[in-house]
Amino acid sequence: MPGQAVPPPTDPPPAAADPRIAAILSRWWGFETLRPLQAEAIAAALDGQDSVVVMPTGGGKSLCYQLPPLVGETTDVVISPLVALMKDQVDSLEAIGYPAAALHSQLTPEERSSVRDRLAAGELRLLFTAPERLVNTGLLDLLARVGVKRFAIDEAHCISHWGHDFRPEYRQLAMLRDRFPAASIHAFTATATPRVRADIAQQLDLRSPRMLLGTFDRPNLCYRVVPRTDRITQTLTTLGRHRGEASIVYCISRKETEQLAARLAAEGILAKPYHAGLEPTVRRRTQEAFARETIDVVVATVAFGMGIDRSDVRLVLHTSLPKSLEAYQQETGRAGRDGLAAECVLLYSSADVFSWESLVRKSATESDLDSDEQEQLIAGQLEHLHAMRRYAQAARCRHAALSEYFGQAYGPEPCGECDVCLGETESLPDSTITAQKLISCVARVGERFGVRHICEVLRGAKSDGIQRHGHHKLSTFGLLAALDQRTTENLVHQLLDQGLLARSEGDRPVVMLNALSWEVLRGTRPVVLLEPRTGKTKTAQADIDDWKGVDRDLFERLRSWRRRVAEARGKPAWTILDDKALRGIARDKPTSPAALLRVKGIGEKRLADFGAAILDLVAGKPS
Repeated sequence: MPGQAVPPPTDPPPAAADPRIAAILSRWWGFETLRPLQAEAIAAALDGQDSVVVMPTGGGKSLCYQLPPLVGETTDVVISPLVALMKDQVDSLEAIGYPAAALHSQLTPEERSSVRDRLAAGELRLLFTAPERLVNTGLLDLLARVGVKRFAIDEAHCISHWGHDFRPEYRQLAMLRDRFPAASIHAFTATATPRVRADIAQQLDLRSPRMLLGTFDRPNLCYRVVPRTDRITQTLTTLGRHRGEASIVYCISRKETEQLAARLAAEGILAKPYHAGLEPTVRRRTQEAFARETIDVVVATVAFGMGIDRSDVRLVLHTSLPKSLEAYQQETGRAGRDGLAAECVLLYSSADVFSWESLVRKSATESDLDSDEQEQLIAGQLEHLHAMRRYAQAARCRHAALSEYFGQAYGPEPCGECDVCLGETESLPDSTITAQKLISCVARVGERFGVRHICEVLRGAKSDGIQRHGHHKLSTFGLLAALDQRTTENLVHQLLDQGLLARSEGDRPVVMLNALSWEVLRGTRPVVLLEPRTGKTKTAQADIDDWKGVDRDLFERLRSWRRRVAEARGKPAWTILDDKALRGIARDKPTSPAALLRVKGIGEKRLADFGAAILDLVAGKPS
């Protein structure tokens, strides 16, 4: 297995922090301290030692490659997979006066020439580019003449076959070691299992890399899994908790995104669809409108996400089950990048599992792989899918489940930031008796039928299949007539997830008994089943804390001012000032430039550009 070839090294303690770092951090970004792991990642870069840095989205990994070139006044290169991601980063750096630029396909020949001239003259501290442009445009020769000593590879999981978003063009980056033997290479990603981390190190030919692992947990995110009963109504209810705030709604199909976006727009919500089948200009307009706060909601397939760097997304809503926990972590990672509270809601239906299973098998059989490779591909993708399903149906802390999946222990439960720990889920009364009815029905139908048929028998359905097999005569027929089909299927899947029932392999899996099933039937093993609920949600503690002491009227005035400034400059609103800084201003209400400079996120450049206008707003003067 490729991922086993590079054992993770034992990390030496990081080098002592350069005394210039604190001054640079305060002057350029307006921060007094680094976040956890940033100091170690920056030290690796300044020491010239290769590294693999895994930080959660919003954990501040960008600063780890933005700050080092300022210390030594060097030119570093950042390799990024998407144009939108590069543009957003350059916009935010230019807003603080940082000399950065990007080379990508959307530049005019004149703009590309200007960037190359600035690069050759040593004016840039960071150059962003895509792997294809790095290899195919003669750029490598120019970088060699400039004397680039550091390369940062963003979204580095794209290089690994074991990652959830493999991109073949990333394999070309292995040549950096040969072309720049004296340079250090730093791989950054938000989601990587141990196998993916090892594969990244091997594919890039990293030399004794420092493996720097941040905490995978995102404590500011409140995770909820809700049984899907009515997609439209539940989407409207969830969005209603975030009216006027940035939200991303994920759907599986392109058709669903367009239909749902149209329905939301009809309800007065500023929403647009986004998927790979739309014209590039349409997609770009939607993305720019979202970045500039002229729309609040994007209804999208997973084609929308990695290229979004907006920091103030307050909701990510999945209307269908993602295909893996890696994908789910990446997509929910779009929420709360500014560190403020955000909500991640998953509408779950077991029907999604069957749809994904069918799609996985269909895709594999239509590929050019031989039969053994097809089976290996199917097994791997189904393993990811069923880990996602187990998460959705688990009756335990969501934060703990995600952390442990990525190989990290989680602190004491309850977390207070998920539906389970907030008490929004409840145990089904008489869970053991209900489980005995479900398991008994599996036995009565001879362990030869799937979930749907078993639940139809229990509900007393009068389908042709039930009549044909004589299952309407069984003692279990109609025992759960008071439950609907979705709820009954959900309960069966909970038993499967707890190992109290088994399921066969293949395209038409059947439900079977195992040793634990008989313990339940004999009454020697108690069972806890969660009751699917769609009731009111509770406010997470992080959301309460984030608003403590904030003058909401002043915050909204600051948001309106920021939107006008961004529109005039043609830049994303968050690059002017993020929500965290705006809330800090609305909480502290500074009355002097010195007091404003003490607000996190206000550096010297922002003070010079916006200080007078912000102080006027705080003083109640018209903007």
